[in-house]
Amino acid sequence: MRVREWDPRSASAAEIHSLVELVNAVLAADLPDDPPWRDVQVRDYLAETMPGERRITWIAEDDRLPEGEGQIFAHVNILLIGDIGVLEVVVRPELRRRGLGRQLVAMAARRAYLEGFSSIGVEAIGNTPAIGFYESLGFEREYVETRSVLSLDAVDWHALQTMAGGISPGYRVEYHPGGPPDPLLEAYAQAKTEAQRDDDDLDLQPRSSDPQRLRESLDTLHKRGLKPYIVLAIHEATGAVAGLTEVVVPAQHPERADQYDTIVVREHRGYGIDRAIKARMLFELRAAEPGLHQVQTWNAQHNESMLKVNAELGYQSDRDWFEYIVDVSQLVQSLEPRD
Repeated sequence: MRVREWDPRSASAAEIHSLVELVNAVLAADLPDDPPWRDVQVRDYLAETMPGERRITWIAEDDRLPEGEGQIFAHVNILLIGDIGVLEVVVRPELRRRGLGRQLVAMAARRAYLEGFSSIGVEAIGNTPAIGFYESLGFEREYVETRSVLSLDAVDWHALQTMAGGISPGYRVEYHPGGPPDPLLEAYAQAKTEAQRDDDDLDLQPRSSDPQRLRESLDTLHKRGLKPYIVLAIHEATGAVAGLTEVVVPAQHPERADQYDTIVVREHRGYGIDRAIKARMLFELRAAEPGLHQVQTWNAQHNESMLKVNAELGYQSDRDWFEYIVDVSQLVQSLEPRD
């Protein structure tokens, strides 16, 4: 088996296809109810990053064939974002517990250390081998979210119509496929900034809370094959964005959409905004994405109000997702080969 640094931009079509097969093998073992990936804009998904961020990738491949012609057995990438490196490791299920994942983590950790990063974060899915793997390497659990999944076939659309119209007077709801228009970007960014003050997670996903970063974020989403849909609640007296919800439909698995942020600004809470904007979003998705079957969302366990709204909409709790963090120098030291 050969391990080498890998650039998806210059990868062959066969390599990209093999990587999709690897991802689907892991999904079948760990998340069998999740839809498999399609080989659609996968190169773009892996290659594109926000300005100022970098992703470095390695693969383990069949060494009996020339580079680019063999099967990919494992993949690791580290996204260097802000002051943290965000790790992702994928190993074929039949090759786990043989030291390959540990070898790949060691390579990524060494690079992060040499580039001056002090910590590495990672997401691990509950009830999968990833939990024991990262904990064995010294990663410490920092944050827990619960994933919930909504099947559009099970939605009570009549009840949803009532929820969508349940917002208090003085607010209007707007739908913006592709992203908010430029005149609303500053107000949108202000609402996102407000939400960040209430968050205590590790920020392992790129976030944007100023107009320029929002433009860059939306542009990056489109380049990666992630189609955004936005629903806003506007406070009519001030023009402020009082609430927002974001859903992204990935080209790689368009049957299941990803719910990103849902935010209601603190001073506008209690007016039915959260239910109204999420209900409106489901109606718009049904019309815009006829091939969509499910929407998945993640919420902190202490966010009881949003969990309640999701339950009213029909979301079913699935499993917990954990965020871990480790000191880079300690990780590098622990992974050094021993004599």
